[in-house]
Amino acid sequence: MEYLVFLLKIIISSVLVNNIVLSQFLGICPFLGVSNKVNTAAGMSGAVCFVMALATLVTYLLQYYVLIPLGIEFMQTLVFILVIAALVQMVEIILKKTVPSLYQALGIFLPLITTNCCVLGVAIMVVTKEFTFGTVTKMLNLGESVLFAVSSALGFALAMIIFSGIREQMEINGVPKPFKGIPIALITAGILAMAFMGFSGLV
Repeated sequence: MEYLVFLLKIIISSVLVNNIVLSQFLGICPFLGVSNKVNTAAGMSGAVCFVMALATLVTYLLQYYVLIPLGIEFMQTLVFILVIAALVQMVEIILKKTVPSLYQALGIFLPLITTNCCVLGVAIMVVTKEFTFGTVTKMLNLGESVLFAVSSALGFALAMIIFSGIREQMEINGVPKPFKGIPIALITAGILAMAFMGFSGLV
């Protein structure tokens, strides 16, 4: 029971309390650049969720079975960047050959993930950040790491979809000329981040 509570804490913390975009400010480029429409935000979110889970799985195994045994942990960031870029390209090629419909659905969002820093940020966090389980502070195991990655991706998706919905509504209602575009987007993102601060202390 205590372990299930711990897993629930990981999910709630990743999605709401420590939202990857609004609390940790990772993935701001796609958050501002691909959030004009809800459907594009949803497409990007789906692609991020898929790649983030896969990248975390691979980088976790590399960290504990290659980098640490060889004593080359200092190469972590470089190796993780290369792995994420290679994974995105590989997934793109495989999807294009085997599941064309999914490839078409993800469209341009898959290549964009290569430059999405929240994927790298989560991959590094799962191998460096310590989590509290009961009275013990510990590193996440492989299953918990993937759960953390998926939860973080869901947090990214939640922020993106809410933000894109607000931006669509603002386009309908009209915005004063000096605030159009990025200025009103940044103001809205700031207000949304303050709203998410209300979840602080939840877990």
